[in-house]
Amino acid sequence: MRPEIPMSPLWPALPLPPAQSGALDPAWRIPSEARCAQLWDRFDMPEHIRAHSRKVALVAVQVAEAGRAMGVEVNVELVRASALLHDLAKIYCIRHGGNHSQLGGAWAMALTGNPLLAQGVVHHVYWPFEVDVRRFFAPLCVLYGDKRVAHDQIVPIEQRFGDLITRYGKTEEIRNRIHSTNRQAKEIEDAFGRLLEKNLNAHDFDRRRLVD
Repeated sequence: MRPEIPMSPLWPALPLPPAQSGALDPAWRIPSEARCAQLWDRFDMPEHIRAHSRKVALVAVQVAEAGRAMGVEVNVELVRASALLHDLAKIYCIRHGGNHSQLGGAWAMALTGNPLLAQGVVHHVYWPFEVDVRRFFAPLCVLYGDKRVAHDQIVPIEQRFGDLITRYGKTEEIRNRIHSTNRQAKEIEDAFGRLLEKNLNAHDFDRRRLVD
């Protein structure tokens, strides 16, 4: 059955893909970059969030390509689409409130019918399970990509979290959460590094040097 989305004055009309015999169009299971851009348009994503999303995808895809080269079973195009859509609900939640990762994951699931793609959106802020990069390679690529991009610049994790502390660390509770997320991001980076036999912090993803 095609998903039904509740409507309200604050809820955007979702751009559901065309149905085929009552099911979602298979082309939307892993949307292309062009289809992701259509969703950005439909959800009124500002250019600075688009620029951020492109850089997150750039990092995530290179990690996925390196994993595939090491024999990890990973769909690189799925990682790309999940990364491009990870902030799909960001501007909506800025305007109206809510958790952008949870809402964005729900939208991604409704739009694509692909739970693995939606998982990368839901958990791009914090990973609530065991950090097993081989088992959860695709969503952790998206999370790691997000932790390496401050605004539209690829930076070391510590610089990314320094920016978060400056902008959002208004209370001790918030600062503690940011520090906890920082520690997890470093744990994920180290785990990817061991699996891929690369020092990810030393790589310039802008120059596509991760996979030689």
